[in-house]
Amino acid sequence: MTLRWEAFLDRVQERGEYETHGEAERAARVVLALLGAHLVGGERAELAARLPETMALILLNPLQAAEPLSPERFVRATAAWIEGAGEQTARWDVGAVLSVAAEAAGEDLTRRILLQLPPGYDLLFGGHPKST
Repeated sequence: MTLRWEAFLDRVQERGEYETHGEAERAARVVLALLGAHLVGGERAELAARLPETMALILLNPLQAAEPLSPERFVRATAAWIEGAGEQTARWDVGAVLSVAAEAAGEDLTRRILLQLPPGYDLLFGGHPKST
């Protein structure tokens, strides 16, 4: 099932503990653009189908990556694209967005996405350790 725009941003905002939807949207746009550069084929299209249309378009029209980024370099690239972000805040941004994307994707698709990425991305998709 496709996540609606408001529900997607609400979840990212909650996970990232952002004060506004604007902050959540900024993080989501950057992280999904970078992720889209690393995914190909059916998995990228399937994930896009489960995201709100605006986020799906960002995922499907990504920044071009010359090579797959390690999880650490992915976080550094995110920090470079988000004004005022350092590596620590970028790691938080990445975890917030990718954990919501993983929920939308479901276990099977998330597992297939992780197979396309360098080792270590499972930690980024896991979100933040919070007590529930």
